[in-house]
Amino acid sequence: MKTKITELFEIEHPIIQGGMHYVGFAELAAAVSNAGGLGIITGLTQRTPENLAKEIARCREMTDKPFGVNLTFLPTVNTPDYPGFVEAIIKGGVKIVETAGRNPEQVMPYLKTAGIKVIHKCTSVRHSLKAQQIGCDAVSVDGFECGGHPGEDDVPNMILLPLAADALEIPFVASGGMADGRSLAAALAMGADGINMGTRFIATQEAPVHANVKQAILNATERDTRLIMRALRNTERVMNNAAVEKIVAKEKALGDNIKFEDIIEEVAGVYPKVMIDGDVNAGAWSCGLVASLIHDIPTCDELVSRIVKEAEDIIRGRLLGLL
Repeated sequence: MKTKITELFEIEHPIIQGGMHYVGFAELAAAVSNAGGLGIITGLTQRTPENLAKEIARCREMTDKPFGVNLTFLPTVNTPDYPGFVEAIIKGGVKIVETAGRNPEQVMPYLKTAGIKVIHKCTSVRHSLKAQQIGCDAVSVDGFECGGHPGEDDVPNMILLPLAADALEIPFVASGGMADGRSLAAALAMGADGINMGTRFIATQEAPVHANVKQAILNATERDTRLIMRALRNTERVMNNAAVEKIVAKEKALGDNIKFEDIIEEVAGVYPKVMIDGDVNAGAWSCGLVASLIHDIPTCDELVSRIVKEAEDIIRGRLLGLL
């Protein structure tokens, strides 16, 4: 299957594994890339540029296919060493960067000078147009269904993707709610050039996370995620659990007066406890609505191949057969 995204990133299939905190390690990125998709190492999970350089080298030992690095720009008290991370990416020979969070304009000159292609995650058309304006090569359009931060507009992909297709000149992938061949076929029909998946890739053999996390995703229904931190305008879709219920109760009690400090115990530093130790109730962790469509834990190769075959069968069979 050839699209503008497969040509841009020189990959076989238009399927990207998005950056995920304490999930996007070399093992998963290499497995996705070896399967013909685009694997992504999560830069900030590595904490220092030196660690990221080692993770890039480790990934290169496991694949000779293209892979990328995610750099997320967050409002934090202790600002990460972004120049150092960019230097590690450039010196590591990485040619694709997925940016997320705030506008990546500050690092664009360095990335473009190094010949790096940039795909920016956006939750609205206006942000996508800004990414196009500052020189991004592609965007990942994240609908309201997505795990993590869906923005504050609450626009689902059935509306957001056609709007993006009408407005953008650069290629884009659909993110949020993507699980199988039906997702890929639908995304292509609405103008996207591929799909980005996060939660679906957590439930794979190669994802280096605890089995309890994968099982929690398999057990989830479409009613098992929650939106938290809305009053802080930092909305996040997370898997419901005991800690999240505490956050919801605090938000209800405090209303617009809630501060980050009120929920810090349930949200700060929880990812190692969840993803590595397997304590799925330790705190709030990102999970998309798509969990309800996940029923197995395949290898990345099995998953990517299955999605592409399903999409091709839908396009050639069901859709063509309707004409």
